[in-house]
Amino acid sequence: MNKLKGVGLFLSLLLWFLPHFAATAVAAEEGTTTASAELNLVSNRKCNKCHDDEDEKIWEYDDGTINEIYVDPEKLEASVHGERYCVECHSNVELNRGEHDERLPIKVGCVQCHQKLWQEQQGSDEPQHKRLGVVVAQIESYMHSVHARPNLEDQSRTNATCHDCHDAHNIGSLGSVTREEHRLENPEVCGKCHQKQKEAYRISVHGQEVIEKNNSDAAVCSDCHTTHNIESPESDSAKLQITKNCGSCHEESIATYMKSYHGQVNRLGYTHTAKCYDCHGSHDLQRVDDPTSRVHLDNRLETCRSCHENAPEGFLSFHAHGNANDFDKYPGIWITAKFMNLLIIGVFLFFWTHVLFWFHREYKDRKLGKGYVPPVGREETVYFRRFTLTWRVIHLLFAVSTMVLVLTGSALLFSHTGWAQFVIGLMGGPEVEAIIHRTAATIWLGVFFTHIAIASYRIFTDRKTFRWFGPTSMLPNWQDLDDMIAMFRWFLGKAERPDFDRWSYWQKFDYWAPFWGAGVIGLSGMMLFFPEKTATILPGFMFNIATIIHAEEALLATIFLFTVHFFNSHFRPDRFPMSTIIFTGAIPLEEFKHEHRLEYERLKASGELEQHLVNKPSKGIQRGSNILGAILIFFGLTLLTLVTIGFVTMS
Repeated sequence: MNKLKGVGLFLSLLLWFLPHFAATAVAAEEGTTTASAELNLVSNRKCNKCHDDEDEKIWEYDDGTINEIYVDPEKLEASVHGERYCVECHSNVELNRGEHDERLPIKVGCVQCHQKLWQEQQGSDEPQHKRLGVVVAQIESYMHSVHARPNLEDQSRTNATCHDCHDAHNIGSLGSVTREEHRLENPEVCGKCHQKQKEAYRISVHGQEVIEKNNSDAAVCSDCHTTHNIESPESDSAKLQITKNCGSCHEESIATYMKSYHGQVNRLGYTHTAKCYDCHGSHDLQRVDDPTSRVHLDNRLETCRSCHENAPEGFLSFHAHGNANDFDKYPGIWITAKFMNLLIIGVFLFFWTHVLFWFHREYKDRKLGKGYVPPVGREETVYFRRFTLTWRVIHLLFAVSTMVLVLTGSALLFSHTGWAQFVIGLMGGPEVEAIIHRTAATIWLGVFFTHIAIASYRIFTDRKTFRWFGPTSMLPNWQDLDDMIAMFRWFLGKAERPDFDRWSYWQKFDYWAPFWGAGVIGLSGMMLFFPEKTATILPGFMFNIATIIHAEEALLATIFLFTVHFFNSHFRPDRFPMSTIIFTGAIPLEEFKHEHRLEYERLKASGELEQHLVNKPSKGIQRGSNILGAILIFFGLTLLTLVTIGFVTMS
């Protein structure tokens, strides 16, 4: 009885395993692995019975419509999907039979399949996993593109799905011959939907290189519009990306473009200024010397007028890609740039050396008890009136407008920095920034001309006593040179500190530096602000020169004011941490005697000293001056930091 039970159990197990053995045998015969049999995947060989017949590439239906059904088995096996099973992609085919209705719609889930494989292989170091990571990243980009709309879940209802662009049965790996062939076919693939753009591209310089010369290095559709994260060309993100992509081939051109106002606004993330394709064209782009090119000399003015409606012929000589490092092509630009560089280097080489020597000597003298030492244990009550209310207000307006100009201007000049993009965004964009900048410039120039008017009036009314090179004049004289030499002798410990009259040589430089800057920066700024009017008088290349001068002179003035001027007025040991003389208008008499001994003695000898003596400023005025001074110094040093970051990170 036990033997009979054993035989029965053996027969039962045999009957249970027989179907499994049979399936495995059939799978092996048809070229399918054991694993595929266990998954009930239909072998590719079975699909190929219908789909690899070269004589039956087209299937014609009873109603006359046709469908291409041929798949080249060699190309499929050589592709990145060569080891996959047909039914892994064509998932709506009967998995266990491989049969389907001849009109079965194609439902290929590239997105879902790659995401599933990616999730299954999380944590793996296999090369295939890394490749899948690239693909999944591309899918993520695609899912946000215009092609993935309007229905991402049903890829038969998207604008374009993966297999509309990729040859699903012949996808090559990076660097392969297949990939190069696919790249050359890119215009044709995109042209299936974008016929009008394809025809324009065909006659362009890019299209001729690709289509006629098979030059795979020339630009194809995906180079400009990207491969997967394709947006509508009307969107700002697409406009910015296309401009950036132009620079991936035209590196020198994009570098010079980014230094222009157009490029600075673009780099900040805004698109209302001219971009590459606005001037050169897009799909129908031609070489500059081609008579049909939009930037050909015969057509350039019309192109400029698409933005600058009243652009005169002077615009034609403007160098849109003027390179300050190319003397042969742009000698005027080169000379201007080199002159400004030498000017900046010369100014700071001298004055930063002056600052270091001065700090060292004054610090040592203070430790020895020399120089001006504020009285200890008593307050000074007698002050000398140094500045009238008019000059204090003028200084304040000039200081505030200068800081606004530095902030708005340097945000454009250093548009590559994160802080510039934040600041411009905070202002509301470059168009608002331009309004703020020009408003501040108007106030700045208004203060400048008001100062000239007041100074001229006083010179005229005091012409009997005023001397152009006298002690109260701001004009440099030979005594200033003698004082400067004496000052350096003091720096080196070879002489005592020289005495000064109303204005020292460094105060005169502090005055003439912004005076010169206001004229140069103001004039060049007005040239750029009114381009049409400028170009009716001057040739267009003057815009290039004005741009360099405006930026470099502003940079020079900014760094000088917030380093040299701040040190001279606030940070040297005798004045640290701050001087409020320009805010209160008064200076302690003892300090005045130390800083301007010659003026003190001159006024005392003439009996005029008493006219200038005043009481100590009230606590309210002093407190307000301290707060105002601290705020201005804080913002000045902040601007200096931002400008320094922008300067050292420029490419």
